[in-house]
Amino acid sequence: MADHFVTHAREHMLARYTVNGVNASDFMDVTHSIESWDDWCKAWSARAAIHEGMGRQALAEQHYISAAEHLCRAAATYHFGKYLFVKDMAQHRVAHKKAVECHTLALPHMNPPGERVLIPYEGKQLAGVLRKPVHVAGAADSKGRYPLVLMTMGLDSTKEELITFESTFLDRGMATLAFDGPGQGEAEYDMPIRYDYENVVGPVIDWALQRDDVDGDRIGIWGISLGGYYGPRTVAFEKRLKACVSNCGPYDWGALWEQLPALTQDAFRVRSHSANEAEARERANLLSLRGIAQKITCPMLVIAGGLDRLCPPEDAKRLASESSGPTEIIVIDDGNHVAHNRAYRYRPQSADWMAAQLHAKTR
Repeated sequence: MADHFVTHAREHMLARYTVNGVNASDFMDVTHSIESWDDWCKAWSARAAIHEGMGRQALAEQHYISAAEHLCRAAATYHFGKYLFVKDMAQHRVAHKKAVECHTLALPHMNPPGERVLIPYEGKQLAGVLRKPVHVAGAADSKGRYPLVLMTMGLDSTKEELITFESTFLDRGMATLAFDGPGQGEAEYDMPIRYDYENVVGPVIDWALQRDDVDGDRIGIWGISLGGYYGPRTVAFEKRLKACVSNCGPYDWGALWEQLPALTQDAFRVRSHSANEAEARERANLLSLRGIAQKITCPMLVIAGGLDRLCPPEDAKRLASESSGPTEIIVIDDGNHVAHNRAYRYRPQSADWMAAQLHAKTR
């Protein structure tokens, strides 16, 4: 009989994995081939290695479209192997390194291609991927600049997970910059999660403004899960951003602590570099929009899943009601966390909304 964690994954993670690039049959094969959470990362990494091998072979044979497809799937599969798997950081690091490696190999062959970038941040660097909609005629302005969407992920998300999300914005004439913030991806080992995310995004905007292919007057921010807190928190203080999409973020992370799954609590402890559960809870209390939401003045789209077990729809409704700017809300009654099971009910709509706010040139 499968343990609690594997059972939880089988019952709740299918939509999350498959909508973000994992093959559905791989999900069923892997999750039903193990009974213990101890085997999770190893089993997923073994399946990812199959896709990596096909990708490397395609590269060697100069089948670049196929190579990108295989390597992107390998990256996502490796990523989900280490997703919430913080009990064995040695395995975790190996899988994460592989995810980054496969994604980086795929970047020049993706459509449109991606550019790996390193953004100066407090004496260190944040790793990101910039993609521009070169496949959309007229997307750039007369100076060759594109509107830009900053993509902020959740608690245990990374830039390697966002390939399918990026496409919705790219196809509508917007560039995307997915970056690993403190406590995420390549930054998770040296930098703890920060509640004051405006101090993370500020340097990212500074970096973007130095480029000649980004329109500094047309930058928006998008966030999912914990990123759905980071985005609103950021635009409350960072007024250079013109729009915000918040998808299933918490209003007050600390207030939700008791109802969070054990794996989520443990991941936050590790990502926040807390010494123990008590310290993690204390730091979780800092991630709150109390007294902050009223400072939001830019247009904002808030998305909620009616069946969200992590960030209840009441949080989204409270955020929308307290914002001082023009705010719209989409509640997907039968949507789970981030409404991954009903992605078609918000992904195109949120990208259309962002395109309108940033005056993007769509097809």
